[in-house]
Amino acid sequence: MSTASSPWLVTGGAGYIGAHVVRALTAAGMPAVVLDDLSSGHAAFVPADVPFVRASVLDAAAVDAVLGEHAVAGVIHVAGFKYAGVSVERPLHTYEQNVTGMITLLEAMQRHGVQRCVFSSSAAVYGAVDVDLVTEETPKSPTSPYGESKLIGEWLLRDQEVAAGLRHTSLRYFNVVGSGDPAVRDTSPHNLFPLVFDALAEGRQPRINGTDYPTPDGTCVRDYIHVADLALAHVAAARRLEAGEPIEPAYNLGSGDGVSVRQIMDAVAEVTGIAVTPELAPRRPGDPPRIVASGALAARDLGWKMRHTLAEMVASAWEARRASGA
Repeated sequence: MSTASSPWLVTGGAGYIGAHVVRALTAAGMPAVVLDDLSSGHAAFVPADVPFVRASVLDAAAVDAVLGEHAVAGVIHVAGFKYAGVSVERPLHTYEQNVTGMITLLEAMQRHGVQRCVFSSSAAVYGAVDVDLVTEETPKSPTSPYGESKLIGEWLLRDQEVAAGLRHTSLRYFNVVGSGDPAVRDTSPHNLFPLVFDALAEGRQPRINGTDYPTPDGTCVRDYIHVADLALAHVAAARRLEAGEPIEPAYNLGSGDGVSVRQIMDAVAEVTGIAVTPELAPRRPGDPPRIVASGALAARDLGWKMRHTLAEMVASAWEARRASGA
């Protein structure tokens, strides 16, 4: 069994989000251990003084070894296949990574008496919602295997609580941007900020899909949160679990108001000093005009708040990209 001074295992801790969680843990005086197969993460993102095991959560022997060697206090489960669009083309791979991976992890946790889990879930569990503000009670209707796999992950945690007394919470969020450390950046080939920066670096203009939505400037409004704020919420959830305090099964980490695609393009131009005149394209099928989540419940329990402006989100992401030499 673990003690409060034991480390937290961060699966996917070499990835963009996981590496920020590791830094937030250590900054809070909570030791960390990383398990990551580097399928999308980078070993260089893991601080030199943090133990790192290169393995997949599907590797039961490796997970057993980490839990046994480090007597962890709990698990922050960030590892997973995170590309919603690609998941439609690769559903079996998505379910293997996100559902079988969760089962393998939970089985190992039960064997080692590890009773705390913070799950990096997703607002994709809600699907294409038609409400002004998503709350934790908004009906779940995922529209991709990725969203479905995250919802199943939440169900597995719920059922394991009943069966084995697991204490857990799931953090749901939409678009994570920015950087809390110039050494760690978003390298996803599917996310908006890297796509915009790539276009500008190659002398192209980014694209806006749809300019006739019923929003203030006609472009889609989405929820963007800074990765460092997100990481702090994971740490707060871990602390709450360690302290044995009441915790909700899930929290939305949302801005409450959101920003438009046009506002992002304007912020990129201002921060980078590069003229941005986006290509204007028709709407993409299925894109709702606005998806924004309330963070009120997380603010109450996890100290959640938006600590960064849009300009700061863009500037930190741009700084990390330039620091990488990309």
